[in-house]
Amino acid sequence: MASKADPNNMSFLDHVEALRWCLIRSIIGILIAAVIAFIFKEFLFDVIIFGPKNPDFVTYQKFCDFGRLLGVESEFCDPQLNFQPQSRKMADLFSAHIWTSITTGFVVAFPWVLWQFWRFISPGLKANERKYSKGFIIVCSLLFFTGAVFGYYLIAPLSVHFLATYELSDSIKFEPDLNSYIGLVRASVLACGIMFELPIIVYFLSKIGLCTPQGMRKYRKYALVLILIVAALITPPDIQSQVIVAIPVLILYEISIFISMFVTRKQRKKERLARS
Repeated sequence: MASKADPNNMSFLDHVEALRWCLIRSIIGILIAAVIAFIFKEFLFDVIIFGPKNPDFVTYQKFCDFGRLLGVESEFCDPQLNFQPQSRKMADLFSAHIWTSITTGFVVAFPWVLWQFWRFISPGLKANERKYSKGFIIVCSLLFFTGAVFGYYLIAPLSVHFLATYELSDSIKFEPDLNSYIGLVRASVLACGIMFELPIIVYFLSKIGLCTPQGMRKYRKYALVLILIVAALITPPDIQSQVIVAIPVLILYEISIFISMFVTRKQRKKERLARS
């Protein structure tokens, strides 16, 4: 097998083998974190997963305090979350335990997975590009965890509160399915975590010339519509929740324009030096 230090001499099968070990190490990291989450199931479910359904959840308290500061009695001060997730299939509890542990493992091991894929692609990069690997891992992980925290402490409780307090008829008793509830929390966390990676995505698209600051400014209004659509998909159908999601993503979009501008200028400078 060719040396990893000399990727130009690696065959196609060598690259496949390197990718295979990258995937294996990533999966092992996720599984280790998942096993730990599986063991501490009481904390995982009672504190983390079912946190947004508790009336004393920190988000409801903060919204209540903010409303009182404005002189308004908020509905978050006494949220009527009188529901209990139901399990109606024999394997539901075990299945929910397994998949929630795996999802938690992925979130916790996200920096490790990034590091493994960076190790896979870094031999093909230049020396001055490889030296930024640690910064890339740190920034990308921070963005993902920031989005995940945002989704858990804002989007998930707002969604749970809106859907749990929505009334259609007094003859209907609200008893959501366990997997439906967990899926809502999971989608809120993962969707926001991925959405917050926008600056990183723009950085790489700018590097390969598929994204320019001029284009991002030109299509800003279309991006706004797309962001609102995505916000509507991952939040309940009320304006407040959609605005709460859209604002940070719009800020990240504006930051991404400056990132694209920086990358584009750097690329043009290299081209001018190469021609001279």
